[in-house]
Amino acid sequence: MTDHAISRRRFTAAALATPMLAGALAPARTSDDDKPGDSPLRHAIGPVLPGLFADPHISRFGDSYYIYPTTDGQRWMSTSFQCFASKDLVHWEARGVMLDLANVTWAESKAWAPAMAQGPDKRFYFYFTAQDRVGVAASDHPDRQFSDALGRPLIERNQFDTYPIDPMVFTDDDGASYIYFGNGRCYGARLKPNMIELEPGTARDVTPEGPTTEFREGSFMLRRGGTYHLTWSVNDTRSPDYQVHAATADNPFGPFTIADNVPILFRDGVSRGTAHHSIVRLPGDDNWAICFHRFAVPGGDGMNREVCLAPLTFDNDGHIERVDISALRQKA
Repeated sequence: MTDHAISRRRFTAAALATPMLAGALAPARTSDDDKPGDSPLRHAIGPVLPGLFADPHISRFGDSYYIYPTTDGQRWMSTSFQCFASKDLVHWEARGVMLDLANVTWAESKAWAPAMAQGPDKRFYFYFTAQDRVGVAASDHPDRQFSDALGRPLIERNQFDTYPIDPMVFTDDDGASYIYFGNGRCYGARLKPNMIELEPGTARDVTPEGPTTEFREGSFMLRRGGTYHLTWSVNDTRSPDYQVHAATADNPFGPFTIADNVPILFRDGVSRGTAHHSIVRLPGDDNWAICFHRFAVPGGDGMNREVCLAPLTFDNDGHIERVDISALRQKA
């Protein structure tokens, strides 16, 4: 499948997912986050997108969800990014190519691991990896018409002591936005309010350290109450044991305390290589979901992957619980 193969059309995850999918989704709600309600996602489902995709970033803007993945199945040499949209997490519409590297002057391929954020100006900012550098594109829409905002990388090779891939942007309650990135070491920096420049002097190594973990790539930050949760992928993406670990801190830069229950996401049954994730808050009272990839079933590997979703929950002490993906053992 080429990057341009999927036109704007609708895809129902039930067509490819487990037989249990019919009971996986509660009726969709569009209430504010502070209103009570059941989670619209009851157990793990997948694949939720048609074909081979990886490194999914999921966002919620208004009453719609969006997934921004890496196009897979091309030996990591993809040249564009696509977007998928849904109202209920199960019926996904392909919105087509939202950014093509043909329109980015400084990169030609290796279009990987994007992320999305909305700025204080209400515009949408798309952070992406291309040829081992991090770029940023901007649009008035969350799903189309993105253009390179700088005409050069936001983060260059050798600018920091990490391999500069896998950007993620977190916006705190005070409106300040932070970018996290890196392979081998995790770096964080505060963004200027324009969302396309780093605040000078703020970049630092925030890698969680401990005997039960290592940092590979794919960092993701969220805040729940007064606690900052940093999650990331461990092991090589080609390993069946690719997995997600977690740590907490009282500020966006740490230091971070490694969770006692790592990994929080690990292979189960037919699902292997379950990592490179993102997390979204759902409507209702403290409902969350994790979006991740696994080796495609059947016959997939670290270059042929598919996107899944599962509920994400917290224990009474406020720590992320181990993600239950047992429902993915069954395959239609």
